[in-house]
This record gives sequence, C-alpha cells and structure tokens, in this order.
Amino acid sequence: MELELHGLFEHNKTFDYGDYEYKEEGCPSSTVTDSMAVLIPLLYSVGLVWGLLGNGMVLVILWQKRRNLSVMDIFIFHLGIADCLLLLTLPLWAVDAVKGWIIGTGFCKLTGAVFKINFYCGIFLLALISLDCYLSIVRRMQLYSRKKPMVIHGCCVIVWFFCLLLSIPDWLYLKVISDETDHAKMECNHSYTFDSCRLASRLLHLVVGFTLPALVLLFCCSCILLKLRHTSSGLQKKKDRRTHVLVALVVAFFISWMPYNIVLIKDTAQPVNNVSITGAERCEGRQWTASNATAILGLLHCVVSPVIYLFLSKEFRRRALAMVKFSGCETDSSDFSLWDSAGLNDSTYVQQEEQGSLQPMNDIIQTINNQDQYR
Repeated sequence: MELELHGLFEHNKTFDYGDYEYKEEGCPSSTVTDSMAVLIPLLYSVGLVWGLLGNGMVLVILWQKRRNLSVMDIFIFHLGIADCLLLLTLPLWAVDAVKGWIIGTGFCKLTGAVFKINFYCGIFLLALISLDCYLSIVRRMQLYSRKKPMVIHGCCVIVWFFCLLLSIPDWLYLKVISDETDHAKMECNHSYTFDSCRLASRLLHLVVGFTLPALVLLFCCSCILLKLRHTSSGLQKKKDRRTHVLVALVVAFFISWMPYNIVLIKDTAQPVNNVSITGAERCEGRQWTASNATAILGLLHCVVSPVIYLFLSKEFRRRALAMVKFSGCETDSSDFSLWDSAGLNDSTYVQQEEQGSLQPMNDIIQTINNQDQYR
C-alpha cells in the first residue's frame, strides 16, 4: 500500500522567530478613563467660572455692607474666602486629571494643603454659626455681639490658624511620586516615613477635623429644629429663615465631604502593604479610584453655597439682581443681615444681637427690678 504524504507538507513554510516582538501584557484601552479625562476638566472649568462669579458676588455684597454686618454675615464672608482659595486650585487639579501631576512638589504641597484647609474652615465655621444660632434660639442668649465685629473676625482668624496647624501633615508628607498603577504617570500623594505617621495624620483629620465638629453641628441643628417646630412665636419664626440657610449649608457640606471621609476611614483601617496588586486590579486602579471620585465632590462643594444663598435669602437675591443690572440697592438702616435672620425692621432682634452675651445678665437685672416693685 502506498501513502501519499506530499499533500500534508506541500505548503510547509518556516517562520522567522527573530522578528517576534515580546510585549508586556498591558491594560486594555478604557473608554471610561478617556471620557473621565475630558469630563473632569470640563467640570472643573465650569465650577471655576461659576464659583468665582458666585462667591465673588457674595464677597462684594458683604463688603458693600461691611459697616452693618451681622454675626452670620461675618462667618459667611470667611467661608467665601476659603471657597475662593480652593477655586483657584481647580486648574491644577484639571491638569492632574489629564496628564498627572507635572507641576512640581511645591504646588503639590500647596494645593493639597488648601484642599484640607478649605475642608477644616468649612466645618469649623459652620460649627460656630450653628452654635451661635443654638444659643440665640434655644438658650435665648447671644455668644457674639455685632457691635464688636473685630471679636468675630478674631475668632475666624483663630479658626484659620488652627486649620493651618491641622494641615501641617500635608505640608510635610505630600510629594510627587509615581502612580502605583502606572509608573509612567506622576501623582501628588502622601509619602509617609513610618506607618505610625500615617495613622497619626489620619486620626488627627478624622477625629479633630471631622468627627468632633460634625457632632457639634448635628447637636445644634437638631436642637434648633426641634425648638422651632414647637414654637409659635413670631420672632422665632423669623429666625427660622436664618436656620433654613444654615441647615442647607450643613446638608450640602455633608453630602460633598462625607463620601471622602468614609473612603479615608476605610483606607486607614486597611494595612499599608497587605497584598500585591494583580494585573486586573492594576488595570482597574488605572481607570478610576474611589478617592478620586470623592475628592471631586469635595472640590466642587465650593460652588454650591452661592446657589443656596440665591434660593433661600431674599435679601441676597435682591442685592445680587441689583448688582447684575448695575443698579443701586437701597436698604434700611435696620437691614443688618443678608440671610433674613430676623426679617427687615425687626428692632427686637437687632437689640438682642447688639447686646450680645450681656443679654442673660440684663434679663436677670430686669427680673430683680420687677420683684422689688412688687415688694
């Protein structure tokens, strides 16, 4: 029997393996990553324009009535300054979202510190506003007097200094390092010398910078809302307008910053070098991370406050429209607050705020005088 095998090897060809290129297994191109590289700078650009216009308008309006500022006006003025400082760093974060951190270590430390200072100033100043509202509405006393604005400004300066102290870990440990998921890309991140430094820095932020002032906010706002719910006083109802602005600012703050702090708590609870990064996790990390998404919410928080003022404050809306129309805005001498804290022409509340912390002593003296008259 004869077998014809030539058909099997008729088309046999040799292959030159010298031309073979060995390539590392790379991450597949991600449309999500590419779209984020376009979407994030766009969000930052819109936020920068709107935030500077809105917060700039807040600062200009408050500066125009600087001789007749209420306690809440002064605190909101400092909140506006903190938001404007954070807004100025948005272009740097936009560049980082596209090309990584190519601006240098100095700007890395500066932008990271401003990011944290804005957070600390926001929560501490809101805590002071809520404490002032709690004492005036629930306890019927005033912590500050609008006749002594320098005292209020001094408290705000102390807050600024304390926030600067809390940001010292960012000044020390923020560095430009290579991305763990893409060594060709640089990122602005913390590089701790020891794990104990990392833990101490995180606990300082989470306990002192977040948990304690958050508890003050929740306690004061809860007591204020319960007090206003069970009162029928006309004066208290007018104070309710100021409370609406405060509660809206607090809710917006927690919506913007709570996810970031939750991710920070989760990251702090995990060991530093627990497991090696697999290929799938490497590609996933390159596309997106939870810290990136939550940091964007925190960065864009500074554009929300002007919207709240426009919707909840009639006086601010009136002045803002007058400014847009380039027309003058006449106000009464008793119009001392933009946030409708006691309504216009409410002399009773004006006197109470002017007397400040001496109001409880005046009430005691008045009670003693009434008792002497009955005797």
